[in-house]
Amino acid sequence: MIVPFARRMLTETDPRVLWTFTWNFGVKGVRSVQKFKKRLARGEHFPPFLYISIINSCNLRCQGCWVKVDGPRHFIDADRMDRLITAAKKRGNSFFGILGGEPFMHPQLLEILGRHRDCYFQVFTNGQLITDEIARELRKLRNATPLISIEGTVDVSDARRGRRHVLDRTLAGLDACVRNKLIVGVATSVCRTNIDELVSEAWLRHLIARGVHYVWYHTYRPVGENASPELALTPEQVLHVRRFVVRMRSRLPLALVDAYWDDRGEALCPMATGISHHINPWGEIEPCPIIQFATDTIDDERDIFEVLNTSPFIRDFRETAAKTTRGCIVLERPDLVRDLVARHSARDTTHRTPGAGLRELASMQSRPSQHNPGNEIPEENWMYRFAKKHWFFGFGAYT
Repeated sequence: MIVPFARRMLTETDPRVLWTFTWNFGVKGVRSVQKFKKRLARGEHFPPFLYISIINSCNLRCQGCWVKVDGPRHFIDADRMDRLITAAKKRGNSFFGILGGEPFMHPQLLEILGRHRDCYFQVFTNGQLITDEIARELRKLRNATPLISIEGTVDVSDARRGRRHVLDRTLAGLDACVRNKLIVGVATSVCRTNIDELVSEAWLRHLIARGVHYVWYHTYRPVGENASPELALTPEQVLHVRRFVVRMRSRLPLALVDAYWDDRGEALCPMATGISHHINPWGEIEPCPIIQFATDTIDDERDIFEVLNTSPFIRDFRETAAKTTRGCIVLERPDLVRDLVARHSARDTTHRTPGAGLRELASMQSRPSQHNPGNEIPEENWMYRFAKKHWFFGFGAYT
């Protein structure tokens, strides 16, 4: 499927967009991971990929969302983002995940992207605010890919996203991106109400026909104010998703992303390996997006490298998670998360009512995550196997 996929990329995207992706994300991204490996050998920890929730506001109200999307708007302005990204670039970083809320509600999003044309940005979005005008601007900038979340067909989308006519509006944004020859992705948080319809070859072929170039399946995590634990997958369903992704990688001209398994099919946690951490709309540094506690911020007078490299809270979280499970410590051991928060006197960064984060943790029941020893499903496609082995694996975290 490599040749048909390459043909799609060459014929369906703007050549300048494709070149920027190849250089900023491909070549420089590999270089960033290599620098990360060298830092680890020196005992230094600074992630090659940062995920930044730049704004809390959103036009949807999704089940399982951990962000305080209502109430006062908070965002990281362009100048603070400039300082953060510039400091990360000094360590070789070139890739940044941009989350929200809804990033396209940020008044300076395009300015932020434009200030750093030498980087590559993956913008996690519901797509509803992407007009042809916005898509044309993204085409001019060339350094961002919209990753558009689709959570089900018409009725399921409305139920999952808390609004009506969600799918049509999202697809309109997706179509604007395709018309403007961007590299376009679709993300799905797979849960019990959408697994049958969206984890299917027919759905992926529909996305290919629509002009989508990559798909990211991640399993639903029941966290936040409206956790909806009844949507969580069973261990058998998680294995089904993994098996499906591995199989489709050799069958369809489409890139399929996952972040929770290595080349041998063993589970991993990006936070535990140190390959990524999260910054919320208030500038607080969290171990990962669903762990809403922090002791550090990007507004520290020290360089962001020093803050992340020396943070006892981040280090303890990383090491405790790796010693406990190859899966998700939040799902499997919420009691240990509570202990870590107490041990470091970490602040509640949910920004909901006082104590909301700890109350939500206390109400969580231990449940399985992607770690399922004895049921590993190795990569079959040589390209994915090679890439994961060299640029996205355990990095010694689990030894």
